[in-house]
Amino acid sequence: MKLAISSRRRFLASAATAFAMPVLASCGGTPAQARGDFPIRKSEAQWRKILTRAEYRILREAGTERAFSHPLNKEKRKGVYKCAGCGNRLYSSAHKYDSGTGWPAFYKAIDKGAVGTSTDYKIGYARTEVHCADCGGHLGHIFGDGPKPTGKRHCINGLAMDFVPA
Repeated sequence: MKLAISSRRRFLASAATAFAMPVLASCGGTPAQARGDFPIRKSEAQWRKILTRAEYRILREAGTERAFSHPLNKEKRKGVYKCAGCGNRLYSSAHKYDSGTGWPAFYKAIDKGAVGTSTDYKIGYARTEVHCADCGGHLGHIFGDGPKPTGKRHCINGLAMDFVPA
């Protein structure tokens, strides 16, 4: 009897591990520039030269910073948020709000051509990834739980942006 229970537990643990491996393996992300043709294109070496290690991980490898870790989450001044990779104007402070999630949140981009989206399956289900329309840099994700008038929450890594006060 003990042998059967032990075998069953081993089987269940192995099955859970086998199921989880593809999901966990996909969490590393793929380079943002692989998702399309963007007006601003640079080699990996060029990006590494102009970005900090942390910015490179976010913008070019689709990483995520720790929640509540970036000062732009608490930024309240009027101004514009630009792509840290290429300087493209992404978001206005007029569209920023406190989502309570620990990342800067906006209910819309500064204009229709500022950002682009793609589908991301890195954590096992579909999410809307948002990237800079000019350089393809990964910014974060868009969720459907934002405020009116759009109902969208652009959840953006602070490291992906530079703030320019008005």
